[in-house]
Amino acid sequence: MLINGKTEGDPLAAVGSFGKIEEAVAGQLAFLANPKYEEFLYTTGATVIIVNDTLELRQPVNATLIRVPDAYTAFASLLTKYQEIEAQQLTGIQEPSYRASTARIGEKVFIGAFAYVSEGVVIGNHVKIHPQVYIGKNVRIGDHTVLHPGVKIYHDCIVGANVTIHAGSVIGGDGFGFAPQADGTFKKVPQIGNVEIEDYVEIGANSAIDRATIGSTIIRTGAKLDNLIQIAHNVDIGHHTVIAAQAGISGSTKIGSGVMIGGQAGIVGHVQIADGARINAQSGVTKSIKSPGGAVTGSPAYDYTSALRSQAITRKLPEMEKRLKELEEQVRLLTAEKV
Repeated sequence: MLINGKTEGDPLAAVGSFGKIEEAVAGQLAFLANPKYEEFLYTTGATVIIVNDTLELRQPVNATLIRVPDAYTAFASLLTKYQEIEAQQLTGIQEPSYRASTARIGEKVFIGAFAYVSEGVVIGNHVKIHPQVYIGKNVRIGDHTVLHPGVKIYHDCIVGANVTIHAGSVIGGDGFGFAPQADGTFKKVPQIGNVEIEDYVEIGANSAIDRATIGSTIIRTGAKLDNLIQIAHNVDIGHHTVIAAQAGISGSTKIGSGVMIGGQAGIVGHVQIADGARINAQSGVTKSIKSPGGAVTGSPAYDYTSALRSQAITRKLPEMEKRLKELEEQVRLLTAEKV
């Protein structure tokens, strides 16, 4: 069995689609991972529900249960398999589209209408290139990668296997390099590097990953980037790091593995972020985080625990001011009595 679960109820129960546990109807598969939704377990119309094997029922349920160690992961595995089956049915080349004569295209590839594949491009097997995608000269794309509509990949960039890039993202645009001149103008510094995206990376919609000035901007295996993210030139994003929407990473910054970066966080250039670091949403990181697993918040960002204590004290300042004035008055009265 795909998720190695233990069935409670009708072993022949059949489903044909997925549904949220609070809205599911007969014939649908749902899951329960968050205890906040347990009440719906007893009222849902779902035919089959995936639950954690530690769940203790408070009352009978009508649905067939499949108990697994982690319901959320198991449900994700089923959705992934469902998506893979759908994707396998999408093959062939739609017209009009352009493929240069020197481009090498693998087996069972889908190329949507109005896509453009430039000279020297190498595309692996089972790749899905949706309509209006642009792939520049000498780009290499690994097996089973999906490029959603409107993705633009500039020349010489490398995209690994099992990568997903969502609509409107731009890979390999010029890094923001301008040299200030004596007369107050700025001279453009040519950006002659590239972007390398390793395997199993996912990049959300309308994100921009700039090419390196020299060398490579690198997104390492398993990293997950949300929508509307800016990655500047020569940045190195570590393995299995996750970055939420609207975050920005400035040039030449090195992000470690397993880092979690909240939405709208900003990180200055030329700093290093240690493995496992956690950066709270809207934080402004102005210096390196050297301790693995360290957590920061605020702008400028500093230690998360200290920041929470400071916030707690700040909320108490009006009360503390009142108490201080009372103490000052008591001291004044005691001093007056002694005189």
